[in-house]
Amino acid sequence: MAAGGPPVLVVTCLDDATADDVITELNRRRVPVVRLDPGDFPREVILSGTFDSIGTGGTLATASRSADLGNVRSVYWRRPTPYTADPAMDEQTGRWAVQEARYGLGGILAALPGAHYMNHPWRNRDAEYKPAQLATAAACGFTVPPTLITNDPDRARMFVAEHGPVIYKPLRGTEYTDDTGRALTVWIEDVTPGQIDNRLRHTAHLFQQRVSKCADIRLTAVGDHLTAIRIDGSPGVDWRRHYDRLTYTPVLVPPATVKSVRAYLDAFGLVFGAFDFGLDRNGVWHWYECNPNGQWAWFPDHVTAPITHAIADRLQQGAPA
Repeated sequence: MAAGGPPVLVVTCLDDATADDVITELNRRRVPVVRLDPGDFPREVILSGTFDSIGTGGTLATASRSADLGNVRSVYWRRPTPYTADPAMDEQTGRWAVQEARYGLGGILAALPGAHYMNHPWRNRDAEYKPAQLATAAACGFTVPPTLITNDPDRARMFVAEHGPVIYKPLRGTEYTDDTGRALTVWIEDVTPGQIDNRLRHTAHLFQQRVSKCADIRLTAVGDHLTAIRIDGSPGVDWRRHYDRLTYTPVLVPPATVKSVRAYLDAFGLVFGAFDFGLDRNGVWHWYECNPNGQWAWFPDHVTAPITHAIADRLQQGAPA
């Protein structure tokens, strides 16, 4: 598709280095871009969506850009902030307004005619559930470590005894802060039977057999474009805690894994996925998870450049004719 033409709508927050890289590449190609954070609605965003027998139309305007809702080329759905209400509203009215915004603006953004989504927000939502990920990964042929999701302390202790060493993993990257509002991270941690007590009953917990790994692998899939990076140097189970010690080496993807990745993306209706694996000394890739909206801009430039170009290619091309 030539330069100019319908815009790419990038739905994300202001502080998103991953989206910044893609927008820079689209700008270099002279592809129009409209960046939108739904959290700015209605304070800085004006919406007028129209629907009739002909189809969907109307306009969406931010402080600096506008888009014809019936003529959006692609949607790059990244990391939008939550919808908000006018602080002058009372609590109940504010909750009502937020839901109206979610189902109004959010519904329109999910129903743009002819737009190519990477990924569609509803597909992202479906693919974020760890139980669905685990079941789908097994069905697609990945090697999945034994996993238990439970709030039963006795069952958890039995699992640790039977499958140890075992790790705990959060089921979702939910926002968590301390009393001062400072963001906290719930890390992946080793678990022993003695650490499990009746507090486990308060909610669901995910326990998984710890893979005897020699390295980690992050595979970033953009359609059929796969970039697999071996990650070495982490002294602990969760490599995200040790970025300053990591080294990155591109590796080939085994044919069976290529097939499984394709089947997994198709099962959830995804175009993009960030897959994490543990690599054992026999060369087996053990599936951990797939983040349908994972980060990748923290890799060195020689790794990120091909991913950036692959995403920009898909967004520039738009939906298949």
